[in-house]
Amino acid sequence: MEKQMKHLVVLTGAGISAESGLSTFRDSGGLWQQYDVMELASIQGYRRNRARVLDFYNARRKNLLTVEPNHAHRVLAELEKEYRVSVITQNVDDLHERAGSTNVLHLHGELRKVTGSMNPNAPECIKELPLDQPIEVGDKAADGSQLRPFIVFFGEDVRNMSKAAKVVEEADIFVVIGTSLVVYPAANLIDHVPWNSPCFIIDPGEFNSSAIHGFEHIKTTAVAGIDILIEKLVELR
Repeated sequence: MEKQMKHLVVLTGAGISAESGLSTFRDSGGLWQQYDVMELASIQGYRRNRARVLDFYNARRKNLLTVEPNHAHRVLAELEKEYRVSVITQNVDDLHERAGSTNVLHLHGELRKVTGSMNPNAPECIKELPLDQPIEVGDKAADGSQLRPFIVFFGEDVRNMSKAAKVVEEADIFVVIGTSLVVYPAANLIDHVPWNSPCFIIDPGEFNSSAIHGFEHIKTTAVAGIDILIEKLVELR
């Protein structure tokens, strides 16, 4: 009888994308030190000045064309040969998909997609739009409302949280990569890991030991740490 693949669940954050050249938000020199978060990335800011918010996200969408998946993205995709891999990401880029990962759940939306302003979660309004095609004021979604990025603005509910929690509850192995676990509610996902599942976190930052109790901390970047993780996974076989 063929041995069933173990379920490897990976939660990724800005740190993995930063190594491909995408700016993070909260780190030193990050986007929120350059821009006013409430004006450019909140639902209130969008309602006040749609054109300004659309210009900001059009620039972010176009910038995504200039970067490529890095070694960490590619290794996670390769692991699908040996594990049932579920990637849960706080990132809005498509680098996991471009690297070849086939099971990616986005919590904060996707830059490649657009939706309507009236009901952003309406399936009939969500569609892909080429990254080099800007969203203009006056562009309409299927429901007739203004087209907007398929992004979770501050002030809106994070998407797919209940689905993500169920995925984590089924993890045989759980890995966190490139997030400081300060972004909620995504950080709460670690509370859903089965008590007997091995847990790893790859991040160069410092953590309160109680915050990652039971995790093995691989204290380095995503690209350097992914190869160390592979060694750890071999030991678990």
